[in-house]
Amino acid sequence: MQRLKDMDVKGMSKKPKITRKRHLEMILQSIPFHKEPKVHLEQYTTSSNIAADLLWNAYSLGDIENKKVIDLGCGTGIFAVGAALLGEGEVIGVDVDPDAIEIAKHQASKIGVDNIIKFILGDVQNFTGSADTVIQNPPFGAQKAKRKEADRIFMKRAIEIAPVVYSFHIKETEEFVEKFFASLNGQVTCRFYYSLPIPRIYHFHEKEKINIDVVVLRIQRTK
Repeated sequence: MQRLKDMDVKGMSKKPKITRKRHLEMILQSIPFHKEPKVHLEQYTTSSNIAADLLWNAYSLGDIENKKVIDLGCGTGIFAVGAALLGEGEVIGVDVDPDAIEIAKHQASKIGVDNIIKFILGDVQNFTGSADTVIQNPPFGAQKAKRKEADRIFMKRAIEIAPVVYSFHIKETEEFVEKFFASLNGQVTCRFYYSLPIPRIYHFHEKEKINIDVVVLRIQRTK
């Protein structure tokens, strides 16, 4: 089999067939970070290895193939594109940042999944669609006082949209997040732990890169 690094990803005109997690990761590596990340939106791009691992697990659990998947706060589209590569259903990416949406659309077209994904520019709070599965890496609500409950907005909206939710959170908030989802009739069924690399992209970052311990909870709606 020809290795992906020897292929011209830019020239892909149809959806590539994914047979291994590593193959998925290599394609997702082509998706760029935000060009000018906005601090008030807490824009951090999920690394391709973490995105591929989570998507592969979600696929293995039956939450992607032939399902309608929504990526809330999709950014440049790594989860939306990955879900489209693994599934034959419908995928929607939602983000409030027009620059991120533009990149996501461009990447989906290059990789050959633009006929599967619909990207919507808008605030998550105002999104009224429904799905089988939501995947999200929401703002952690740590940078600005007015954004302190941004993660709760995403959690509430996600469980309203879909009966299954995959949601990223700082590991030390795991107990709070689980209780908050429980108050929304959501039960934790799986946990995935990662060390999320954060490069130096904002003026207040003192180090070139730090790693943040995060947990991804798979939530099942109980009612």
